[in-house]
Amino acid sequence: MSSHREAPEISKDPVADNTDTYAFVSADKPDTVTILTNYVPLENPPGGPNFYEFGDDVLYAIHVDNDGDGRPDVTYEFEFTSELRNPDTFLYNTGPITALDSPTWNKRQFYSVRKVKHGRRHDEEDRHGRRSKQLAEHLPSPPCNIGPRSTPDYGSLAQAAVHDLPGGETVFAGQRNEGFFVDLGSIFDLGDLRPLQNLHLIATSPEMGVDATAKLNVHTIALRVPIEKLTRDGSVPHDPMSRKAVLGIWGAASRRKVRLTDNANDERAATGPWVQVSRLGNPLFNEVVVPLGDKDRWNALQPEDDDEFVKYVEHPELAGLLNVLYPGVFPNLAALTKARADLVAILLTGLPAGIIPGFQNFTGRTPADMLRLNVAIPPASSPSPLGLLGNDLAGFPNGRRVADDVVNIELRAIGGLTYPLVDPSFTPDAAASQLTQGLTPGADRYQSTFPYLGTPHDGFSTPP
Repeated sequence: MSSHREAPEISKDPVADNTDTYAFVSADKPDTVTILTNYVPLENPPGGPNFYEFGDDVLYAIHVDNDGDGRPDVTYEFEFTSELRNPDTFLYNTGPITALDSPTWNKRQFYSVRKVKHGRRHDEEDRHGRRSKQLAEHLPSPPCNIGPRSTPDYGSLAQAAVHDLPGGETVFAGQRNEGFFVDLGSIFDLGDLRPLQNLHLIATSPEMGVDATAKLNVHTIALRVPIEKLTRDGSVPHDPMSRKAVLGIWGAASRRKVRLTDNANDERAATGPWVQVSRLGNPLFNEVVVPLGDKDRWNALQPEDDDEFVKYVEHPELAGLLNVLYPGVFPNLAALTKARADLVAILLTGLPAGIIPGFQNFTGRTPADMLRLNVAIPPASSPSPLGLLGNDLAGFPNGRRVADDVVNIELRAIGGLTYPLVDPSFTPDAAASQLTQGLTPGADRYQSTFPYLGTPHDGFSTPP
C-alpha cells in the first residue's frame, strides 16, 4: 500500500498513520495548489458504534519546502477536538443527521488551522521561534457516512464542511472515498501480479487485479492554496525551467512526548513537545524501499535527514527480488550493478532539466523524500494515469494526482524502465513496460471538484 500500516509502530496508531499524500495544480482552479493528506487506513464503512475520526491528541501538518533544503518553509497545522452531546447513549447519532449542527448528531469533531512560516517575520512567534498565524478555529468536520437513514444527504453534509478561509485558502477535513487503488493480495503474495500470468511468468492462472481498497474509506485533510502563498518569493511562476517553480511537499503527524493514563479515574493527559510519528512524501517509499528495521526511524526523521536512506534507493531490494520471483524475465536488470541514479532523481532530488524536454522538478543536491511539484506546468487536458511514463508532465512524479497509478509507475521504474534517463545505453527488459497490477479505479472513486476524493461508502449499502 502507499503508506498504510507500513511501519511496526505506526501500524498500531491508525489515527496518526499518514496513508497517502497528494499534491497537484488544481485542474478546476489552476492558480492554486491542492494538497491532500490521508489518515486512518482501511476504514470499513459499517465501523460503528465508534465511527472513525481524527485524533484529538495528534498534531497534523502539511509541509512545503520552497528552497530545496528538505526543511519546511511553510507549514499548515491542524488540531482536532471532539464534542459529545449526550454521554448517556451508546449512539453516534440518535436520528437523521441533516446538517452539521443537527441536534441528533451526538459525537461531533471540530478543528483549527494554523499557518507557520519558518524563519520569517509573521504575525506572532511561538516558543520555538516560528512565525505563525491562526487561520481558523472550531471548523466542523462532517460525520462519517453511516447510511441512508442516518446520513440521507451525505453530499450536502460534505459540501457544507468545505470552508473558505480569509487568506484565500480552502480546507476540508473528514471522511472520503479511499483514493489509492491496489491489489494487496497479489502484491504481498510474493509479487504474484495477476495480469503477468498472461506473460506466462508464473504458474497461476491469468486474471485482472483485485482492488482491495475499492470499498474502503479514509480520513482526508484537504487544503487548496493560492500558488503565490507557497513560492519562495510570493510569485506565480510560469517558466517550468525556473527553480522557484518547484515545491517539495509532504505530510506528517506528531504526538506529545509524554502520555499519561490514570486507570483509577479513567483520565488521560499528554504533555511535552510534539514528536513526529509519521510522515509521507512519495508513495510507497517507506513501504517498499526502507527495510523493516529502519521504518520507525524513517517516520521520526525530517526529509533533510534522508541521506542515510540513499543506499536503499540506489540498490532497491525489490529490483533484486524481481529476478528471483520471475526467473529469466529480467536479464538486463539482473546484470545492472550500478547505483540506481534514476530512482534517486525520481524519489530524492527531482529530475533536473535536460532529461525530459520541457520538464524539471529538481530541488537540489539535498536528498529528501518529498513530492516535488512544478507549479508552472498546467493541468493536463487528457491526464494519463501513468504520469510522466505516459508523457503527461502534470502527473507523478511531478506531484501526485488522486488518480495517478503510482503502483504501476513505481513497479516499472524499479523494473528498469526509467534507467535510460540517466544511461541511454541501457536497454530495459521488455517485461519492465508490462509490469502492472491490472486495475482501473471505479467511476465513483473521485470527483472533479475540491476535495477531489469521492463520497465515502456508507455502512448500510456497502457489502463486506
